[in-house]
Amino acid sequence: MKQLIKKVIPRQLIAEIKARYEKLDILMIRFFSKNGFLASIYYAFFSQQFYREHRSVLLGRVAYEASLNRITNSSILLRRNIHRIEKGLIMQPRREVFAEGYIRETVDCFKKAIASDSLCSSEKEWASDVLQKYFSVVSHTTVIENAKNTFLDATLDEATGNSVPYVHADLPTCPLDYDQLLTLFKRRRSVRWFEEKTVDMSLINKAVEAATYAPSACNRQPYEYHVVTDKNLASEVANCAMGTVGFAENIPCMIAIVGNLDAYPAERDRHIIYIDGALASMQLMLAFETLGLSSCSINWPDIELREKALMKKLKLAYHQRIVMLMAVGYAKPDGGIPFSQKKGSNLLVKEVK
Repeated sequence: MKQLIKKVIPRQLIAEIKARYEKLDILMIRFFSKNGFLASIYYAFFSQQFYREHRSVLLGRVAYEASLNRITNSSILLRRNIHRIEKGLIMQPRREVFAEGYIRETVDCFKKAIASDSLCSSEKEWASDVLQKYFSVVSHTTVIENAKNTFLDATLDEATGNSVPYVHADLPTCPLDYDQLLTLFKRRRSVRWFEEKTVDMSLINKAVEAATYAPSACNRQPYEYHVVTDKNLASEVANCAMGTVGFAENIPCMIAIVGNLDAYPAERDRHIIYIDGALASMQLMLAFETLGLSSCSINWPDIELREKALMKKLKLAYHQRIVMLMAVGYAKPDGGIPFSQKKGSNLLVKEVK
């Protein structure tokens, strides 16, 4: 249809219509940006840009509520609350009574998790160890005592006590100095030209294991890596994004970093999937470098037609959002790398006094 319009209507007229529309849009934006209420009216009636996000957030909340009673391989509520308890355990000075407001729901969730055959064994052990430590140091109130009794009834026999908070001095010694780390950072460049060589899934899994150590809000880790190793499908996935023209067919492996909005009970946390997903993905790319693999992070535009296309290809639920795409493979030695001048600290650092 667009091509037909371009043939029938003179190019100059199309340009004039576009210019008038853009001018009108700017006038509307200036008016509707005056306050939050007007902005909501604008996006309700004059723009559909946030329709998908609105529905995704609501469906994520629905899925979160369902997850409270259906424990699968990981429990978002359990992960969040156990991490909150960990932070209470390391507080200096530590309070005699803490976590009283949510210990009951934590223990109830733990009990369901123990009864589940699906929950990851290391997650069960971590929760059991932290709760065991908590009840051994906290002062007991009626609420805490009742929660402790429920916990003891459901405690894992295989709890080791190893998955509890520790002091900074126990961390492994850093094997890199600044210059070595800077070399790794400089080596991590966006590669778009790869050898005709398959990427083994064992290397992907190894790199992901390293990426899991990235920080995550309340340790939820609300993301997944959807890996495509079929070269034809990898190209199709790459073509769903913008900015891949000319090299999409050269990509041997494509990873879609997918954020899960079912990790949150409220809208306030809807952007964390992008923060946590990006933090972990940076570590993923650095891990690939140490394994002899190169990568290229690919921006994901919020365009409905592209969202639908990739959602269908990857078989995603509506509350799952694409954070970014990442091409992975073995770099061609003679493949070009953009220089991409970087801003200096003098431009990026704003000292607050």
